[in-house]
Amino acid sequence: MDVPKEQIAILLEHGLYSSAQMLGCFLVSSPAANAETTPHLKAESLVLLGDALFRDRDYRRAIHTYKQALQYYKIIPKQSQTTSRSSLPSNRSSSPNSFNISAINENEVKFKVASCHCALSENRAALAEMEGIPGKARNLQMHLLMGKLYRNSRHIRPAIACYKECLRHCPYVLDAITALAELGATFKDIISLFPQTPMRSGKASFDHFDSSRWLQRYVEAQCCIASNDYKGGLELFSDLLQRFPNNIHLLLEIAKIEAIIGKNDEAIMNFEKARSIDPYIVTYMDEYAMLLKTKSDYLKLNKLAHDLLSIDPTKPEVFVTLSVLWERKDERGALSYADKSIRIDERHIPGYIMKGNLLLTAKRAEAAVIAFRGAQELRPDIRSYQGLVHSYLSLSKTKEALYAAREAMKAMPQSAKALKLVGDVHASNSSGREKAKKFYESALRLEPGYLGAALALAELHVIEGRNGDAVSLLERYLKDWADDSLHVKLAQVFAATNMLQDALSHYQAALRINSQNEAAKKGLERLEKQMKGVDPDAPEEDDENEVEDADGDQEETDLL
Repeated sequence: MDVPKEQIAILLEHGLYSSAQMLGCFLVSSPAANAETTPHLKAESLVLLGDALFRDRDYRRAIHTYKQALQYYKIIPKQSQTTSRSSLPSNRSSSPNSFNISAINENEVKFKVASCHCALSENRAALAEMEGIPGKARNLQMHLLMGKLYRNSRHIRPAIACYKECLRHCPYVLDAITALAELGATFKDIISLFPQTPMRSGKASFDHFDSSRWLQRYVEAQCCIASNDYKGGLELFSDLLQRFPNNIHLLLEIAKIEAIIGKNDEAIMNFEKARSIDPYIVTYMDEYAMLLKTKSDYLKLNKLAHDLLSIDPTKPEVFVTLSVLWERKDERGALSYADKSIRIDERHIPGYIMKGNLLLTAKRAEAAVIAFRGAQELRPDIRSYQGLVHSYLSLSKTKEALYAAREAMKAMPQSAKALKLVGDVHASNSSGREKAKKFYESALRLEPGYLGAALALAELHVIEGRNGDAVSLLERYLKDWADDSLHVKLAQVFAATNMLQDALSHYQAALRINSQNEAAKKGLERLEKQMKGVDPDAPEEDDENEVEDADGDQEETDLL
């Protein structure tokens, strides 16, 4: 042959995709690869050219080239097709990243076409290609891709079947373990799929038992997380981290759980530890960005965004991080970044959470409900429930808010945050305040360090005129937690009872902890006016009343 096929394979293996493409053009147009006399050579040449295009991310051309190869494959006489198929080793990789220059395999080429469609986010076209591959001909890679495609298409049963097939092939496909746990498979269901590998003596080796033990704990941890048992999952992952210290995957999983359950300081520490080991990780870095924002650490947040952009500006985590960074500067820009993260990956949950929070802040509660529902459909966690409840309350849809809060409580019976959510709904109505108090107190019994419940209970005390109870509760918490939000709430209570000097000291304490605390800044500004004998609300009170009256008139008109 004028152009040796082996040379293209060498170029591809060395990452010289541009040269491989150009050489592929010579190979395809070579007289030796004549479509009529040697269709098998033509097909093989086109597959190699397709591989070069795939590796260079030229997916549309790769699809076109692979499909041309399949057309020529159909011309090959049946006898030679059978021979070429039987000559192929069964464990051969079907990835477009592998370069086998023997006769082509139709199923492998279809898989390559499907991989191109996946890269272009064309899930339906990818699934159509994959369904054209007979079940018995599918290898591990094919089963995993089909599982993801079925799941993305919300075809849950076939997705579960594909993921199970992956684990029958190899129990260490951790993606399949996580997916099955999230799709509702139990610990026993997943473990039963692992192939048993007895030794010649009839007994499994010590090493096998040792490795299967940590793998079983990993499965158990993922099942805990999927069933919202965050405490159990955290304990199991922490045990695994003892055995595998500085394991980046475990550190990130632990940090993500800690972020969800509100252990913000611990989560930040673990995210930073993971980054110190590998400064180029992108996974879950948007979760880290959200935590930095809660701490108003904009210096670190700015650096994180800059680092992520330089690592890989195509990842959804980068755009959620940009959204977090831009929120205080330009809410519309922040929203467009959150939208972009979802366009890049429709299954990226932090994108939906961020979008929902931005819409809620912008008083677009109905749109926020849709965003939080999107997050819930992918995987419900406490943040999507919180978003839904607060969105419904801002729409005065108390019934829907209560239903969502109770849903959270059923899903997470041991979660103080879920109990507080039910309390929030009851607190929104003057007739439900006694119930709200009980739920807040239950949340604090379950998790004494949950400041959110303590602040909510203090607010309830203030509303009902029990300022002394509010102060004693908050001061009790200040002994153990130096938190700026506690100081702000105490300052507000003292300011309301005209204890201005105490209020001043607590606002200043809050700003010492977090100089970017907006509530403390505004509170201090109002307090300074009060201390000068000026009513801070005097210029704005009439305007606010006019707006409220106008809203009331509008509501009455609507009702009429």
